Amino acid sequence: MLRWVALILLLILIGLQFELWSSHGGMSEVTNLHAAVQKQQDENDKLTQRNQALAADVDDLKHGEQAVEARARGELGLIKPGETFYQVVPKPAASTDAPAASGTSGGH
Repeated sequence: MLRWVALILLLILIGLQFELWSSHGGMSEVTNLHAAVQKQQDENDKLTQRNQALAADVDDLKHGEQAVEARARGELGLIKPGETFYQVVPKPAASTDAPAASGTSGGH
């Protein structure tokens, strides 16, 4: 009688293990959910850092004249009275197509 009870309990244990590893909501789904949570936490960390940088930028713009002046100079091209504005234009790159198009050797 004791052997039958042990055998039944063993079969129940095997059945439960099978359900745990293979069914919907089993260990494979738990592993996938852990990976998704980690990915979301990484994205949240990146966004938190971005928000902190933007908040520092806003604070600089609210309380510092230098930040406003730097933005006005860089983005709007503003200059102070009495300053002279110089714009440096880079030379255009020499084209490599001109020598090839000027002379083609033929057997005429």
